[in-house]
Amino acid sequence: MTDILPIAAVVVAILCLSVALPPLFVALILGAAVMMAVHHAEVVAHRVGEPFGTLILALAVTVIEVGLILTLMQAEPEKTEALARDTVFAAVMVIINLLMGLCLLVGSLRHHEQRFQRTGIGAALATLTVLTVVSLVLPNFTSSAPGPRYTNDQLAFVAAASLILYATFALVQTVRHRYYFLPDAEDIAAGDDHADPPSNRRTLASGALLLASLIAVVLLAKYLSPVIGEMLASAGAPAAVLGVIIAALVLAPEGVAAARAARADRLQTSLNLALGSALATIGLTIPAVAILSIVADMPIVLGLDAKSSVLLFLSLIVASQTLANGRTTVLQGTIHLILFAIYLFTTFEP
Repeated sequence: MTDILPIAAVVVAILCLSVALPPLFVALILGAAVMMAVHHAEVVAHRVGEPFGTLILALAVTVIEVGLILTLMQAEPEKTEALARDTVFAAVMVIINLLMGLCLLVGSLRHHEQRFQRTGIGAALATLTVLTVVSLVLPNFTSSAPGPRYTNDQLAFVAAASLILYATFALVQTVRHRYYFLPDAEDIAAGDDHADPPSNRRTLASGALLLASLIAVVLLAKYLSPVIGEMLASAGAPAAVLGVIIAALVLAPEGVAAARAARADRLQTSLNLALGSALATIGLTIPAVAILSIVADMPIVLGLDAKSSVLLFLSLIVASQTLANGRTTVLQGTIHLILFAIYLFTTFEP
């Protein structure tokens, strides 16, 4: 069944391109594709080990997210000039507050207190802070272009800086200082970590099925987006809500995988996945959107409004405090979930 469902989801996604299918049915298939993506990502991760496994899932999902954003921007450029900003900001808030808060809460409820390596997580958070502020806050304070925008030269520079920062972080995470992102030996849980790794053939098959599942997720999400957009418009919801929904749909596979890792007392893996996803989201999405904006002469808005900037700074400050001592409890998880609730409420009621 785990091998059949991803293929079936891709078939349904392809049918959606030419046939109108019931939204509820598409939503159910989307949920199945998310679960299959999690399963096959865990198979691949178990074979390649940490932190390569979490990096693979983060990159795969982010590439799909970038493709979805670019497709929607090209389809309706006049209506989506702020879509990249809204989606990236929503992804950061979902990851830092909802995903990380859920992982901390789930793990702490079962294991009371969990530990992780501060050095690697601190480096990830520092990189994330620079990327988010330069991409989403600094455009409000530059003067070369009107409004919360960058000029083409500024966009090119920010895109290059984002790629360099993310590439450097990936190099540190996987090669030069890989041990900063590995759990301590005594913290490795029994079970999956001690099970025999899958064969090369099984790993390659799961890698292909992971890609198929992710493609199905983005195509099905794209199909549901107009339906969701119409529902939001009829309900009078702000345009930024669409970015929240896109981010939540695309990040669902990583969210489930991270929560399961935290519940199994693998908080290091969970945090690697969460922060790695946030870094990949900004480090790859902003350059891709910048290139599209420059090449296609498509104006984009990147700067956040004052309310969103305050919530971003608050989330980054709280996250730095949460991850400061290498130990987490149920309190930190609750704080981040409340922060996400505040973000979500103020998105609907700005």
